[in-house]
Amino acid sequence: MGDQTDVQHTAQSAQTVPDGSLVGIVGAGTMGVGVAQCFAEAGFPVVVVDNDPGALASGPDRLRDGIRTTALLRRGARQVRAVAPAPRAESLVTWSGELADLAAALLVVECAREDEDIKEGILRELDRICGAEAIFASNTSCIPVGRLGSFTGRPDRVIGTHFMNPAPLKDAVEVVRAPETSDLTLERTEGFLAHIGKHALVVRDAPGFVTNRVLMLTLNEAAAVLGEGTADAETVDRIFQDCFGHPMGPLRTADLIGLDTIVDSLEVLRRHTGEDRFRPSPLLSRLVAEGRVGRKSGSGFYPYAPQHLVARGGTERG
Repeated sequence: MGDQTDVQHTAQSAQTVPDGSLVGIVGAGTMGVGVAQCFAEAGFPVVVVDNDPGALASGPDRLRDGIRTTALLRRGARQVRAVAPAPRAESLVTWSGELADLAAALLVVECAREDEDIKEGILRELDRICGAEAIFASNTSCIPVGRLGSFTGRPDRVIGTHFMNPAPLKDAVEVVRAPETSDLTLERTEGFLAHIGKHALVVRDAPGFVTNRVLMLTLNEAAAVLGEGTADAETVDRIFQDCFGHPMGPLRTADLIGLDTIVDSLEVLRRHTGEDRFRPSPLLSRLVAEGRVGRKSGSGFYPYAPQHLVARGGTERG
């Protein structure tokens, strides 16, 4: 009965989204391109905005690679998707250096770096540019959504949509509802997610929400035990895989997310909770200072082959 109710709710939510709605993505880094792929594969026209010309120039190739890789992985795992990828999804994505090109978007997903000042500037500008019906969905990993909504004149239309990396392969999205977020905003956001084959897990607003309030401490402690010499990186990860059934250990997970993103997130959590337990471990801070931030830089806790390197984007690191 529960599954049937979920299906009915998903269908009802999907009906709240007009066909052909323009979706805006702010940030052409890993998460921004991944989220853009999700919407384009579902047939939505998408505009991706970034202020880094290099990120924009490499964006189409990275999107094309992502679509190809995702298709192979889905086929290998025999996954059944709720939506069929649109033919030539990359043709639905436009790349721009101007936020003004998002004026007609009904949904804007902000995927900028986890820096409150950067997000504030983006949201204030979007508030000025976009129509009154537009929803601003932040992919923030830790900043309270109510705080982000306060940067706009429409806090009722601001919501958190915390996509997981890699976005095209993760079917769940942590949706964060602030006290000011309206019922319509939540319903329409769930509708967009239903259209792209995702299901929303709705949580209340708080620093780090559920995922990163717990995960960031785990990743930080894994870096700490490695730095203290308790075990090497491979053993730390194998313990989580073999003992707890995790598909990927905490250190490989950290490299996938990006160590710079983790440090930013920990600092946000420390600032908003006042708790020093979120202070980045010495090893984590040192790796970031050295530019060894994980897969996207070619090394982190592990070395990576050159094909993993991606542009970091002007408005985000992840």
